[in-house]
Amino acid sequence: MQDDSGISFFAALGSGLWWLIQNLAGAFYNLGYALTHTSSWLDWLSWSNTTEDKQSLMRFVYYGGSVEFFFVVFTAFLVLTAIGAYYRNAMWGMVRGLEGLANGLGRFFAWAGLLMVLQQIIIVFMQRIFTRPDMSFGLGIALEKDISWFAEELKFYNALVVCLCVSYTFVQGGHVRVDLIYAGISHRAKKMIDMIGSLIFMMPLAVVVWMYGWFFLWRHLIVPKPSASDALERLVLKARALRWNVETIAFSPNGFNGYFLFKILLVAFAATVFLHAIAFFYRSFLEFIEGEESEDKYLDKDSLGAGEEAYEGAH
Repeated sequence: MQDDSGISFFAALGSGLWWLIQNLAGAFYNLGYALTHTSSWLDWLSWSNTTEDKQSLMRFVYYGGSVEFFFVVFTAFLVLTAIGAYYRNAMWGMVRGLEGLANGLGRFFAWAGLLMVLQQIIIVFMQRIFTRPDMSFGLGIALEKDISWFAEELKFYNALVVCLCVSYTFVQGGHVRVDLIYAGISHRAKKMIDMIGSLIFMMPLAVVVWMYGWFFLWRHLIVPKPSASDALERLVLKARALRWNVETIAFSPNGFNGYFLFKILLVAFAATVFLHAIAFFYRSFLEFIEGEESEDKYLDKDSLGAGEEAYEGAH
């Protein structure tokens, strides 16, 4: 009995390794096929509403949350890591590019915080002083909605800041850290912890959020509703009855009805966290190899100005 269980364990382990090798090798073929046959999964962008376009949309939905897509991204990460480990300047370039993307998104969408404050002030004035039940913004064809619509829209501004500024805040050192042993250990030990954290916590978390968020998004955009358990062939069959059904239900009768935008932000959040996990792993790896003199090398951090150094990183 023990021999049989030992054999079954090693057989399962061997089949798992073979499955992993097959998917890693197949990632190169899948990527090449996707890039050379974009019409099979991007034709839906033409909005012509033909049967082929509907099938193209279903393929896009399937591959966005598929095992094939995961292994394409994972294999690309392995290849880029191998190249960067040999050519450190290339890895530093990837770090600067990914951190620049995080900073660019964060610095742009941080303005949503100001818009949120200004709109809240306008809402208070319109309600308490002018006693108006609605508001209108724009020139020519204006956006005219009930005040409750604009009041609920404030949550969308907050979601923009949370989802698209998370990597920027990480680059700037603005996230709260609970430090039990980190401050007292050596430079290389810190970088080892950072590398393990990015691989064990940040990347898997981003993948899980993406896998759930991707199908959660599309289930509120189209019908028949796709499922993560559906095979490609089943989704292509569902394309016969496919139609757009964008969620426009509000929590209140005249409230904000663009809640599908929050689901798009959930997917964008997962993507930005995953990309910055790669950047953080690469930076930690390079600082581990090059030593303390490379600490914060090429790091683009915001400054509050002369005399405000004590407050930087504490916001």
